Amino acid sequence: MVLDRPPEGARILATKEHLNYFDVRGVPLPREMTAYEAWQDMLSRPLFGMKTAFWVRDRISALFGVQKIGGFSSQYRHAPTKGDRLDFFVVEDIDNERLILVQRDRHLDVMTAITTSGGIMAVTSSVLTHNLFGKLYMLPVGIAHRHIVNSLLRRVA
Repeated sequence: MVLDRPPEGARILATKEHLNYFDVRGVPLPREMTAYEAWQDMLSRPLFGMKTAFWVRDRISALFGVQKIGGFSSQYRHAPTKGDRLDFFVVEDIDNERLILVQRDRHLDVMTAITTSGGIMAVTSSVLTHNLFGKLYMLPVGIAHRHIVNSLLRRVA
């Protein structure tokens, strides 16, 4: 389900009107779980086509000096702490009900907040672009992101 605002505990990079991309989606939790457990459930196995999508993303982005990200590993051994990396994201904050992930580069800043409170698991995504490449990058990624998050949320539900 699409939510009209971030749930309590989620964070975004700026006010909604200043963001270049904003999306909040959620599902009812099937059981009580932490935000990190929800992250693990979503990424426990690869989505069809994601490896190829990340490969294409990395090849095109490398032409513009963007670091390769390779995708999601789905291999998480222990709960992270602030400052740890989860694949290409840096953990900016974590507690039982929220996991705040960021990735920043010269083209754009991305923040993804995973929250589990009030019986709802939500993914809140916000992006600020810094240049033309960032804006062009977000055209296909913004469209694909909604479908990817919906697929991942179905795994939790």
